[in-house]
Amino acid sequence: MSQGVPGINPPSEFLDALARSSLVESTVKYGSLAGDIGLRTALQVEMKSVYGQNADVTPDDISVTTGCNMAFFATIMALADPGDEVILPLPWYFNNEMTLTMLGIKPVPLPTYPHDGFVPSAELCSTLITERTKAIALVTPNNPTGAIYPPEVLTSFAKLARDRGIALILDETYRDYIIPGPPHSLFSPSSGELTDWDWRRHLIHLFSFSKSYCIPGHRLGAVVASPELQQHIYTVLDCIQICPPRAAQHALAPLLPSFRPFIHASAMALKERHDVFRAHLPEPWHIGAQGGFFAFVRHPYKGRGSTEVCKHLAEEWGIVLLPAAFFGYSAPGDSLDGDRWIRFAVANVSDEKIRMVCERLKEHLATSAWELHSHRQVLNRDHG
Repeated sequence: MSQGVPGINPPSEFLDALARSSLVESTVKYGSLAGDIGLRTALQVEMKSVYGQNADVTPDDISVTTGCNMAFFATIMALADPGDEVILPLPWYFNNEMTLTMLGIKPVPLPTYPHDGFVPSAELCSTLITERTKAIALVTPNNPTGAIYPPEVLTSFAKLARDRGIALILDETYRDYIIPGPPHSLFSPSSGELTDWDWRRHLIHLFSFSKSYCIPGHRLGAVVASPELQQHIYTVLDCIQICPPRAAQHALAPLLPSFRPFIHASAMALKERHDVFRAHLPEPWHIGAQGGFFAFVRHPYKGRGSTEVCKHLAEEWGIVLLPAAFFGYSAPGDSLDGDRWIRFAVANVSDEKIRMVCERLKEHLATSAWELHSHRQVLNRDHG
């Protein structure tokens, strides 16, 4: 339960189409920097299906990348220079933090808290903006916490970005697992409480085909941004990818509408798996946030950091998890919680394995000599 990958294969129609596409002569040649027009047009149609038919998105707003990590990398290189700052909610997706650090750009942590379900605050974020701030980068549903940021929260961050003249990067890799949707209305010309809102001035949307379409090995992602910004992104992409994988683009483009029932069924199955996990996780293990591919869970052991607990569970109990410390999080200054949060990835395992893992955690509780936090302390922290 350590890796955020799909637990099922894509529909056989895609694999058949991919085999045929590999025989198409044009797919072995260089393609457009922006990606093939067929996939960009198909993604535009799908975005209207997800965000509403009034979503103002065109193929010229879209560039296809070799995965979503490259989408973030190219976007950051187009926005920021060494010494600039980008605000990331903490805990953060470690690849984003590593990308910024590697490029000499300062990641500025925006703390999130268990009592808020690890949903970030735009008000707190506003206090972190300086003259060097170029962007706020959010991931929703979140990796690692699984927290789903409500539309009104995203609207508050959009307003903040507009008012302060910076970019809002939304990585929505797991958007199709929000039931019911839509995730927000920021692509609409009139977006709720936002007035004078033109998404192309401030919003940058990132997406991955790896999760919803179950093709992580074929490395396809996307950046949705203004055509003006896309010109700078193309310059970066010309240096690091030339063009995204062409056979996969060729195979996937005509099939996107036919994937909708598959994606919906996958989302419903994942929702039920989250329910199974929540029902079987033994007390006093505690879920702080849950959604997308992940659940963020507090372990109950006193005086034990998340890394120590994860190492022990992996080596002695065959349960592989990732500690919150890997994501930059240790709840500083909180003497009760401390470093006790762990990411569980639930998408790549069956319901049966979820039950098996929870049973092992229960057995560990019954047999371990480790001291537990008192139930009263846990209750006070959850409701304080």
